Amino acid sequence: MARATNSPASRKRHKKVLKYARGYFGNKSKLFRYAKEAVQHAWQYAYIARRKKKADRRGLWIVRLNAACRNAGITYSRFIEGLKAANIVLDRKILSDIAIRDEVAFNGLVKKVQDALKTKAGAKA
Repeated sequence: MARATNSPASRKRHKKVLKYARGYFGNKSKLFRYAKEAVQHAWQYAYIARRKKKADRRGLWIVRLNAACRNAGITYSRFIEGLKAANIVLDRKILSDIAIRDEVAFNGLVKKVQDALKTKAGAKA
């Protein structure tokens, strides 16, 4: 009597992994042992990159905001401080979008921020 190998299920698993590994270089796309490892690494990198993408986007928004703030005559950190003092609750994504698309509205925000900073400085003194 022959030993049971669960061959149909194993073949299905192997084919699935090799399908994911299509396009990889050399053995990594041909042989199951190497393909499995490459696919697992690829999935790890993809998982990490999905989180890193969020941080990269936030960094981009901050760079854009900083440039727009400096054009308006204020630094980014003072702008954010002034937003908090003026109780304006907008996230950096929206602020960046306003700075790019609507310069007049952004300059209005900067004006409110500068007024809030003046009143905050007056309250301290």
